[in-house]
Amino acid sequence: MTNVLATNRLTLRDWRAEDAAAALEVYGHAEVTRWLSPEMDQVPDAAAMRLLLQQWIAESARVPAPAGRWAVERNADGQVIGGAHLLPLPPGREDLEVGWQLRPDVWGHGYAAEATHALAGWAFGHDVYEVFAVVRPGDTRASSAVRKNGMHWVGETGKYFGLDLQVFRLRVADLDANAASSAGRPGRD
Repeated sequence: MTNVLATNRLTLRDWRAEDAAAALEVYGHAEVTRWLSPEMDQVPDAAAMRLLLQQWIAESARVPAPAGRWAVERNADGQVIGGAHLLPLPPGREDLEVGWQLRPDVWGHGYAAEATHALAGWAFGHDVYEVFAVVRPGDTRASSAVRKNGMHWVGETGKYFGLDLQVFRLRVADLDANAASSAGRPGRD
């Protein structure tokens, strides 16, 4: 079980089986799944999405805090608009990945930055000093979003998931500096 995390506009909460239809609007979209690491096929239907959610719920129950998976719910209307995670990266599982996936119709509203900062703050409250995002080369949207989230380019590696990936890092001081510089401004993703 993960903890509920709240921001001004979002609530990050545990996934539920009844979220399958809303989750399918995210993970059933090719523009979302094509860039995920590890590779993930587009989810074909609600039954497959329910099965995947059950796997994610079980995974979140097994991993120690601060790791987990969250549904991203918009506070204004209670709609699930995406998912987010903090998960140990293979092969050594010593690096913690922060990630998000949002419905394409909500891209560009700063929700990715809001979710990233909530998850990073949660991780930093559990004696984690840095979180990483991994981005596939060519995914210019995600690459731009992680930079706008205050993450810094580390380099490229092939050690995660057997894929060549770009690596970005966010540290406690980066989160504090980003929060101070964006106070009063709407975020972008």
